[in-house]
Amino acid sequence: MPNQFLFKKIDNAQLIVFRVFYGLLVSAECYGAIATGWVRKTLVEPKFTFTFIGFEWLQPLPGNGMYIYFAIMGTLGLLIAVGYKYRYSAFAFALMWTGVYLMQKTAYNNHYYLLMLLAYVMAFFPAGRDFSLDAKQNPSIKSHTMPNWVRWTIILQLFIVYTYASVAKLYEDWLDFSIIEILMKSKSDYYIIGEFLQQKWVHKIVGIFGILFDLLIVPALLWRPTRKIAFGLSIFFHLFNSIVFQIGIFPYLSLAFTVFFFPPQTIRNIFLRPKTITIENTLDYPKHGKWIVSILSVYFVVQLFLPLRHHTFKDNVLWTEEGHRLSWRMMLRSRSGNIRFKVVNKQTDKGHYVNLDDYLTKKQKRKVATYPDFVWQFAQHLKKEYAKKGEDIQVFAYGQAKVNNRKYQEFIDPKVDLASVPWKHFSHNEWIRPSQKE
Repeated sequence: MPNQFLFKKIDNAQLIVFRVFYGLLVSAECYGAIATGWVRKTLVEPKFTFTFIGFEWLQPLPGNGMYIYFAIMGTLGLLIAVGYKYRYSAFAFALMWTGVYLMQKTAYNNHYYLLMLLAYVMAFFPAGRDFSLDAKQNPSIKSHTMPNWVRWTIILQLFIVYTYASVAKLYEDWLDFSIIEILMKSKSDYYIIGEFLQQKWVHKIVGIFGILFDLLIVPALLWRPTRKIAFGLSIFFHLFNSIVFQIGIFPYLSLAFTVFFFPPQTIRNIFLRPKTITIENTLDYPKHGKWIVSILSVYFVVQLFLPLRHHTFKDNVLWTEEGHRLSWRMMLRSRSGNIRFKVVNKQTDKGHYVNLDDYLTKKQKRKVATYPDFVWQFAQHLKKEYAKKGEDIQVFAYGQAKVNNRKYQEFIDPKVDLASVPWKHFSHNEWIRPSQKE
């Protein structure tokens, strides 16, 4: 029975059209990162790059290397859109985007993680078999069908993302709309809508709509009676996010996903030729079908449980940040703080405070002042820098931080030598001071 559902042949119009949107959007993301200065500010100008812990070996290319890197990714996006050497182009983009994702987290965004997952999924999908240069050059691969598991992989992934995003909003600072007020304060200078976004009643609408949209949008798009209404609300929601929060291609990528919820014939009528096709009611069960089911099962088990891992850590994830990433916890908090680092020479016992401007950009300093993994990584960086001078040092951090409208609290244990403690990936780092109940 599961095989009959997963490997049933269906019209591939949804996948083919999405491939074109996906390729064009990732191309715009990569070329746009160069044009807007994102590459320069995030990967070229910093003297030191905060990678994901364990990937310190993955550093930005020197000179103009990262501009070339992003230009290549942008070109790969165009190749994906036109379906040229699709499988190679899609895999190459997935690998290169993974490299960018892991080599820096100062500009971390949940959407970058979603794009990394999608890039690998798309590389495995048979998305180059129609309306592509590959199919034109090699007609033997041309097909108007795909197995049903392709469509439902996308739908289930979106359901997980939106559901966890909705559940994460069910905490006090979202429910009293205070975090929304904080998020909107930085938008007060927006032309025309700036003052509008500061209204309390707007915050309430945004808060309630955000929870309900994330919770209900996938079921509403799946159910035919509510599909058109849900699509209209999706347009409003994602355009609002694009204008207000300016988060790149992702609102438009989210809208592109909606093609998987409309009947294939509808998508074909709008975008593709031939307008009608005949599909035999047969299974498309390949020799490696068991492997497909096994891989999808493992993948979705990970996707279901990974966002829950913060519950296994001591203290509140809003304070410690342990387990926050890869968990679809979006727009939930605003962090601010201050910090000083003291370097002590082990031989002479003499110490001095570090001038952060000598090492970090303005944005990096904000991260170091408020995120524990940034604090630890910077301490490790200082240890390496002083080791080059022949000095064996200790590194102590003195700082306070706050989340949202809460009070400032001591953030890091000032008695712990951060240069000598390991980072714990799977358990709580005890040198992070516990959050205080207010």
